[in-house]
Parts: sequence; structure tokens; C-alpha cells
Amino acid sequence: MALRNLVLILGDQLDADSPALAAFDATCDRILMAEVAAESTHVPSHKVRTALFLSAMRHFREELVARGYPVDYHALEEPGNPGSLAEALGRAVARHSPRRVMCVEPGEHRVEQALRAVCPTIEYLDDTHFLYTREEFAAHARGRKQLRMEFFYREARRRFGVLMEDGQPVGGAWNFDADNRGAFPAQGPPLHVRPVTFPPDAVTRGVIELVNARFPNNPGSTETFDWPVTRLQALAALEDFITHRLPLFGRFQDAMWRGEPVLFHSRLSAALNLKLLNPREVIAAAEQAYREGLAPLPAVEGVIRQILGWREYVRGIYWLRMPDYGERNALNAHQPLPAFYWTGDTEMNCLRQAIGQTLEHGYAHHIQRLMVTGLYALLLGVEPREVHEWYLAVYADAVEWVELPNTLGMSQFADGGIMASKPYAATGKYIQRMSNYCQGCRYDPAVATGPSACPFTTLYWDFLLRSETQLRRIPAWGCNSTTLRG
Repeated sequence: MALRNLVLILGDQLDADSPALAAFDATCDRILMAEVAAESTHVPSHKVRTALFLSAMRHFREELVARGYPVDYHALEEPGNPGSLAEALGRAVARHSPRRVMCVEPGEHRVEQALRAVCPTIEYLDDTHFLYTREEFAAHARGRKQLRMEFFYREARRRFGVLMEDGQPVGGAWNFDADNRGAFPAQGPPLHVRPVTFPPDAVTRGVIELVNARFPNNPGSTETFDWPVTRLQALAALEDFITHRLPLFGRFQDAMWRGEPVLFHSRLSAALNLKLLNPREVIAAAEQAYREGLAPLPAVEGVIRQILGWREYVRGIYWLRMPDYGERNALNAHQPLPAFYWTGDTEMNCLRQAIGQTLEHGYAHHIQRLMVTGLYALLLGVEPREVHEWYLAVYADAVEWVELPNTLGMSQFADGGIMASKPYAATGKYIQRMSNYCQGCRYDPAVATGPSACPFTTLYWDFLLRSETQLRRIPAWGCNSTTLRG
């Protein structure tokens, strides 16, 4: 029988309820999945990141086969493996001559264009894991001189009835940022339960061995790999977060502490971005915890803001502004990325902690990314493209639709204010206030000059002087504050 539909499933589309499978007929349709080296080498992907994608893909293939779906699967180690997704698709089209080729929208402009180049008739389906389609976000943006997440977030809350009562936000406020900026006391974080772990099974162990052999020079280590790689594991991770860490997440979501990579954070972003979890599930679970009195409103609103607000907003910005968005450099920054970003070998303790943790686990929470590694690159004036490529390479949850706007727009202000009202700039005093990283560091965050000067503090003032012309054009800018969180 002639092939009716060829369904391409990408490594970050591991959803058994995918719209691409909605009308699947095993008698005349076929699935294509491919592990290809190009996805680990176009940036030098962290070994954990590559292992996570490959293991999750292989587990998902097993699920599809168990359901009786025919799957053409290209394993990375097989002879004649296609070098790229585009090559894999081109071969499959030539082999099967399908009447229709379909795929859920890719998460990267690069991939979307490459696939269309080899198959101009490919049909991209709306990614139903997001609450807004690309077209709906574009409609939100149409006619607005400025796009701000806060206004988008309020619209989304109203549209989906999340944390709403009688048309008004629960608690009488749209956000509780003022309640969600707590630092730990001198004795450290309150007692907390570390995230549930998922020791590698036989499939994952095989993938880890493959990754270490195939990409020995890629950054990071797989020694501590414990990520969820199946739908059931992702659901267990969600339940674990809601039960054990959500109640204190809001208050301490910006806090950092040596030797504590997760603290009260969810560590669910990788499962969300692989589509093992649906964002609606996370939003509903968080809201239910509030309704049942299991978590305070500021904590629940903080989680929902990240998912219904930022996650949807950055994806909208990405597709609205690509492909030129990735080349923006509004602050004219051209310094190279310091070599220690790939090794963690620096005397600055905060950077050593954040980068060392990243290389070990493929993970850092949002303040470590924004206000440690991102802040230093901003103040130093690193070429934004290099910063973006580093973040895309080293984090297990990195897919370009979410990583690029967060890095270029929010962290580096390279888009000139499309995403954020002003740069997230600060001296070393911010890091001292929100962590214990400065204890025992040879640098003093209160000192701007001399041998004990904190590089963050010195570079902060250099940043203001160097960028004065660009900063004066920003209405929201205020140079009377050491920490300019906007």
C-alpha cells in the first residue's frame, strides 16, 4: 500500500497525544525519528543534554512501537546514519514517496528552514503544548509599540481563567514579586527535600556510554545523570515538586547557596521542553495546591507566571522576530566569551559555583543564569551571539525558542528593549545579598578598584560609562540604583 502520511517526530516532540498522531493509521502511515550528530555539534552540546534527548527519544520510540505504530528510527551509532535531520527526511521521502509529510512546528528556526529546504511541501502543525499559537501571539503584538510580558500575562490569566475569581486576580494582585525575592538567613536554606532522582536504566546507560564515546570533547559530565526520560517519570517529578518544594519556591526563588543546585526550584523545564509534560498540567497542579491550602499564593503565582507568562511570551517573541533576532547587538558588545565559561576555572567564586554546577549537572536555576553567568557577560560586553551559543550548548533544557530570547533579550539586552524594559545590571552586592557565594572569595563586592575589587562591581561602572549613549534612550532606566532589575 502506498504511504499516506510520513510523520516526522523531532527530539523535543515526545508527546503521544501529538496533533501529528491524531489521525494516525498504522496501515498506511509511518513515523520517522532520527538521532543525528549535527544536533550535538552545531553548538558543542553538553553531554547531559545530548544523553537526555537521546534517552527520551529511545524510550518514546519503545512506547510508539508498543502501540503498534510503524517507526523508522535512525540510531546515532547505526552504519550510514544521516548526518542531519534534513538528510534523514530527504532519504525517507525518497524511499517512501508519501502523499503527505507532516511535523509539529520545530522549536528552532534553523531546523524549520532546513527541513523545508529538502521537502518544500512539509506541513507544519501547531504545537498544542503551548497555550498560544504563533498566530495568536502575533495578533497580541499587532499594533503595540512595545511588548511587555506583564500585559501579555494578564491577558493570558483572563483568557484561561487561571488564578481568577469573578474576573479579578485571586488575592487582588496580578503578581507577588515583592514577596518572592527572599534571601536565605545566615545559617542557610530551610530544610528542604531534594528532587526525586531517576537512576539511569539500561537504555539510558547505553546512551551515556555512546555519548561519552562519540562526543568526548563536548562539555560537561554524565556522572550525575538523573533526569526524567519518560512520561511517567516526568509526572513523578511534577508531583515531587508540588508536594515538597512549591510551598517555599516563591519566597526563595531568587536565592542561591553553595553546593545547592536546585533548592526549591522545580527542575521541570527539560521535561516540559521535551513535551513529556504539558504546561497545562503544571499550571493546574500548582493552582490546585493553592486552592487546597497546600501552597501559598505568592509561590503558586510565581510558578504560573514562569509558565503561562514567560514561557509563552519568549516563544512568541522568538517566532515573531526571527530570523534577524539572533543577530541583534544593541549595546555593541564584541568581547569574546571568557574561556573559563567552558571550565569553571576562575577565582570569582560565584561564577565558579554556577559554571561548575552547570558543567556537572547541565542545570542552573534562573537567577544563576540571569544574575551570575549572564550578568558577568553583560557587564564585560561579550558578543551576544557567543553568549547565546554557550547557553544553548550547556543546559539540558535548552531549545532555541526559549533560550535565545531569554539570553539575547532578557540577559544581554541585545535586542534593545523588545523583551525587557531595561538591562538586568547589578554590582557584586546583588550576588552578596542573594547568596553566600561571596564568603571566602578573594574579591570584595563593596570595592570597585584595587586588587580586592569585585570584577562585577568594577565592570558595572564600566558598563554604565561604556553604554551611556544607549542607556539614555531607555525611558525606564534609573542610574540611582545599584541593582537595576526591570
